[in-house]
Order: sequence, then structure tokens, then C-alpha cells
Amino acid sequence: MSSKPLSLKGLDPAQYVVYVGFLLIFAAFAVVLRDDGFLTANNLVNIVQQTAPITIMAIGMVFVLTSGEIDLSIGSVVAIAALVAAVVMRTMPWPVGVAAGLGAGALIGLVNGALVAYVRLPSFLVTLASMGLLAGVGRWLTNLQSVPVTNDVYTAIFGAGALFGIPSLILWTVIGVAVGHFVYRETPFGAHVLATGDNPRAARAAGINVDRLRLGVLVLSSMTAALAGLLYAGRLHGARYTLGETDLLTVIAAVIVGGTRLNGGTGTVVGALIGSLMMGMLNNGLILMGLSVAEQMMVRGLIILAAVALTLREARR
Repeated sequence: MSSKPLSLKGLDPAQYVVYVGFLLIFAAFAVVLRDDGFLTANNLVNIVQQTAPITIMAIGMVFVLTSGEIDLSIGSVVAIAALVAAVVMRTMPWPVGVAAGLGAGALIGLVNGALVAYVRLPSFLVTLASMGLLAGVGRWLTNLQSVPVTNDVYTAIFGAGALFGIPSLILWTVIGVAVGHFVYRETPFGAHVLATGDNPRAARAAGINVDRLRLGVLVLSSMTAALAGLLYAGRLHGARYTLGETDLLTVIAAVIVGGTRLNGGTGTVVGALIGSLMMGMLNNGLILMGLSVAEQMMVRGLIILAAVALTLREARR
């Protein structure tokens, strides 16, 4: 087997631009919004908490994009998992609801992955179809009604609680990034993901089961989306079919800005965390500045475009 994937321990130096950009944007907001509470501990903690579901989904998306695939269904999986968990918890203990929500995510990932890996359908089209189908299922499941979550233990673990003074959503972020980074950089699975995204034919020749790996990354992506749905339900004390419907572009932007290539072969979980925090910081800072929604969209789009141009620009041939 080629040793190339195992040697990719560092990032392309150009990708460190995102870290510099993050610090520059943070410094700019700190100066401009110094009298508007941007630097207060409550606001900074709030940014991390609000981006926790995005960060969790971004971890799964790193594996998917690195392998050369894409998952457009994650926003719909968020809603389905949250709704399933909330409905089950009406009559069953909260661990059963959690298992049902995660199980729904795993099942969706298995279907998507099987169609991609074994039926040989493009992941873009499969997950695009899944996105629309699941959006309809979410609306049908509860007849467009919200489902409250009243279990205090669940909401403490997945939303509003804290452990040793650390909010649970921050703990989920730290644990998710730590596990994702370790699996991506230090395990054979992570090395195989990199090898497959870099050159699928060479990966097959090296003995990697590329079909099973593609199945695995799509299951992983759906399960991280399901976990994000559980976090949303815990933080909001309820589930609704609209959960996650605007998250897809934010997640992809966070991952790409963080240094993962859209065409596969290179990625970083830590960079996805930075990209996610950057998205959250931009939203927070632009709102505090009093910009209209249209102005926020324009500024955010320009910053993302600049970050992508600086970090992922192809070398001149």
C-alpha cells in the first residue's frame, strides 16, 4: 500500500491562511464592536454553543469530501433525527429516543451509501434526492407541527446543561473534534479515506475496499447530522421539520474554508472547526453591527470567497 496517505500529517502551508484570517476577523470585530459586547464571555460562549451542530456535521463532511463524495441530505437528516427522537420520547425513556434518532440517521446513511457504493449512482444525485424525500417525510411525520421535548435529563445532556461549569454543547464540540481528528489522522480508516479521495484506482490496487469505504463515510455523515439534530432538539427543547434546512451551505462553507478540498484527497477536522467558528463569528458580529440580512449575506459571501481563493486556489500549470 502506498504510504502517501499515512504521511499527510500536516496541512498545505496555504491552508494556514484560514487561521490567520480567523484571527484577523476576530480582531476586527473586537475593535469595531468593543462597546457592543462582542468580547464578553457570554457572547463568545454563545458563538461556540450556536455553532456546535454545524461543527459536528462538518466533521462528517470532512470525511465525505476527502473521499471524493458529497452529502447534500444532512440538513434533512437533522430534522428527521430530531423529530424521531422527540416523538419516541413522548412515550419512551430518553435513551430510547436518542437511539431512535441516531438509528434513523444510520439507516439513511446506509441507503445513501448502498446506492452510491454498490448501485454506482453519483453521491450528488443520490443525496440530492434524499434531501427532497426526507424534507417531505419530516413535514408529513408531524403534520407540520412542532414536537416539544420536556425531559430535563435529555435537554441537559444535549442542550442547556453543563458539566463542571462547561456547557454541554461545548463539550460535544470538543469531544467530536478530538475523536474526528484522531480517526482522520491516526487510524487506517482515515488513511484509506485520504487514499480513496486522492486516487480511487490506486486505492483499489493497494487493497482498499473503496465501495465499503464510500458506504462508511456516508453513514458517518448521516450519523453526525443525526447527532446535530439531537443537539438542536436539546437546545431548543423541541423538534420541528425546519431544523437544519439552512445548514447545508454553512457546513460545506465551513469545511471548504477550513481547508478541505471539494474534489477530495485533502482535508482537516481542526480546520473544519475553525471554519465553523468563523461562520458563527461572522453571523454574530454582523448582527451586532446592525447590518440587514441582505448586507450580512453579501459580506459573508465576500469573506468566504476570499478565504476559498486564498486557501484552495489551484496552482498555475
